[in-house]
Amino acid sequence: MPHDDTTPFSDLDAFIALPRVDGIALAPDGSRVALTVSTLKPDATGYTRSIWAVPTSGAGDPVRLTRSAKGEGGVAFSRHGDVLFTSARPDADADADTEASQLWLLPAAGGEARAVTRLAGGVGGVLATALASDTVVVGADLLPAANATPDRLLERDAELRASRKDASVTAILHETYPVRYWDHDLGPDEPHLLALDLAGSTDSAVAAARSGAAAGAGSGAGAGAGAGSGAVAGAGAGSGAGSGRETPTTPYPSTLPRPRTLTPSPGRSADTAGQALSPDGSTLIAALKVPEQRNGRTRLVAIDVRTGAHTVLFDEQDVFFEMPAVSHDGRSIAYLRAVRDTPAGPNDHEIWVADIDGGNARRIATTWDRWANEFVFDADDRALVATADQDGRGPVFRLPIDGGAVEQVTTDDFAYTGIAVDASSGVIVALRSSWTTPPHPVRIDPDGSVTALPTPAPLPAVPGRMSDVSTTTEDGVRVRGWLITPPDATAETPAPLLLWIHGGPLNSWNAWSWRWTPMLAVAQGYAVLLPDPALSTGYGLDFIARGWDAWGQAPYTDLMRITDEVVARPDIDQSRTAAMGGSFGGYMANWVAGHTDRFDAVVTHASLWALEQFNGTTDSSDYWQSIFSPEGMAANDPHRFVTDIVSPMLVIHGDHDYRVPIGEGLRLWSELAEHHAGADGSMPHRFLYFPDENHWVLKPQHAKVWYQTVFAFLGQHVLGTDWERPALLG
Repeated sequence: MPHDDTTPFSDLDAFIALPRVDGIALAPDGSRVALTVSTLKPDATGYTRSIWAVPTSGAGDPVRLTRSAKGEGGVAFSRHGDVLFTSARPDADADADTEASQLWLLPAAGGEARAVTRLAGGVGGVLATALASDTVVVGADLLPAANATPDRLLERDAELRASRKDASVTAILHETYPVRYWDHDLGPDEPHLLALDLAGSTDSAVAAARSGAAAGAGSGAGAGAGAGSGAVAGAGAGSGAGSGRETPTTPYPSTLPRPRTLTPSPGRSADTAGQALSPDGSTLIAALKVPEQRNGRTRLVAIDVRTGAHTVLFDEQDVFFEMPAVSHDGRSIAYLRAVRDTPAGPNDHEIWVADIDGGNARRIATTWDRWANEFVFDADDRALVATADQDGRGPVFRLPIDGGAVEQVTTDDFAYTGIAVDASSGVIVALRSSWTTPPHPVRIDPDGSVTALPTPAPLPAVPGRMSDVSTTTEDGVRVRGWLITPPDATAETPAPLLLWIHGGPLNSWNAWSWRWTPMLAVAQGYAVLLPDPALSTGYGLDFIARGWDAWGQAPYTDLMRITDEVVARPDIDQSRTAAMGGSFGGYMANWVAGHTDRFDAVVTHASLWALEQFNGTTDSSDYWQSIFSPEGMAANDPHRFVTDIVSPMLVIHGDHDYRVPIGEGLRLWSELAEHHAGADGSMPHRFLYFPDENHWVLKPQHAKVWYQTVFAFLGQHVLGTDWERPALLG
């Protein structure tokens, strides 16, 4: 039975039904933010996103702006304050539904939303808007054969897609590596950066939408079944299959602003590492990929939006230039420079600024031993506003571009994401979260004070209390983490401990996750330890280097050391413990299982098991060779210790996981059976397999089954309850 039935975390149905904020954008006048909010579909098999407006003053109530069965995402603002978003909702002005996500505009003055693109393959998301121009850059995938007719690029793409559909062909011919990414196949189309002038036609959909005269689907209730999981933050509803068309010879509608490609014949180069528009919309600064054998580097390129001409600003062998930002006055750019890691050790992530033409480049924040997750120019362009992992938090920082000392703006126990700065007031807006508080919008004033804004996703009561815990290793290094305990855990009623190991491995337990939610375990009565061992971010480059090319050494001993520290507490029951993790955390769970019998059960999700096998089948093989030496990979391979496993293991894997392919879970399960099954084939281990899930298990009904199975398994081996097979597993 649940330990705490006073919060939504004691009931999985109530938990998956919680609305969640997963995106934020700031209006150009600073008066409001637009939030994307995911809510559970009526059949509880997915989430639908809608867009809400929230005043930055902190007064007033959230106002819902969109409503459709397909949902909306990828929210941004035009310079006029119009809301831009992507959606696969039906377009009443189209002769046929493309069944693909398009760019829509909801005018600031009111009225109905209207589609401003009609691409056969759809729009993947709004990538950049301009402060003083109607130029918008979107991402879209086009079939490579369409590049041969640049004057009919969009029409030819539609014809080619129609031909593939009519012939029922789904095959993809690859000529370069890679072929997959995280959870989806790459190709047969290629990513393009497309520019649109939203004021480019006097009889355009934009003008009609702004006048309020547009008809069509609008912001009212749409028809059709929704798509998209909505369980993680993301940009838009996706590009879609693009299976519909008007006729193969129909020209692109003249009433819509015609997108023009800024990346002709791109290959995979437009899989960018960030892009930003100059305020006048004339120049796009983009981090484009340069192919190299099995991988590639990224270089910084200035693209003339009118002519499409490319000028390389920064390009070095074995260096990645990423995350460009453009100043409010259009004179400067900021970017990240990172030298490729090698098995010898990790390299720093440097922040640089330069003139917009690439001149006067110089590094800033040279003594700041942190890695920025995101950054934008401050209101006066004299500093960058950035976020970074730090000591189990994710504060906001100010980085002076003159090379001055970095200033920490926020000092609470939260992590901040989605930062934006109002150029007139200097106010910062962001989403804020911690392990006790889901993401919600906040305003940060110039004096550093933080004000929570109204949210359409009310913050739920949680069943646990969070405290900071730490220990010191034999080599004198401080290792810390978060401990979340049930309110009634005392010396008289100590709580069983669940060691929860983060993924990454370059990661930190500092922000709320709807997919990995320890509060669900706390509601079951467990204390949950969320440690940051060696390789974790937020503690400096040396801390990461402690575990480099040696995952089974300092990361493992750090985990055991902080576990020892926590189980010594009187409110923790050291006789009842379990360990679990996913991805790199799953790797560590496998390593733990092969190196200690101290845990009553081990749960391993999407885990690396046989490193040499994994290296050749993951979606980015080159990366693993850049961080592991052959000797390090062999020495830290967990499958070599399968015969030493004592703790019962629950293995979980999704077939659509391309980062850690299903072969890892299959081989682990096979070798557990080989070495630990009885004569009749029985064993204490279990294998939960999802044929249509990926690295994260996103469908709400499957997330529910995931937690039911985990808690049943832990209950059997940690709490001593009878094994009860989840009903939906037959």
